[in-house]
Amino acid sequence: MAKLYRLLTEEDTSAFCHKVSEALSKGWELYGDPTYAFDQANNVMRCGQAVTKEVDAEYAPEMKLGQQ
Repeated sequence: MAKLYRLLTEEDTSAFCHKVSEALSKGWELYGDPTYAFDQANNVMRCGQAVTKEVDAEYAPEMKLGQQ
C-alpha cells in the first residue's frame, strides 16, 4: 500500500474548485491549507491545494497520479 501526494494548482477561477472537487470525488483527501499567490509572469492569482490518497499498489515514479 502506498500513500500518494499531489499538489493541485490552477488560476483563481472556478476551474480550481472543480479540479479539487474532482480529486475529492476520486477518493483524494485534503492535506494542509490551500495556498494563494500572485503569478507575476502571467498577471493572475493562483491557488494550490495538496491532496493525498492511500492506494493498494506499490509506489513507482511512473505512476500517473491523476489516474489513481
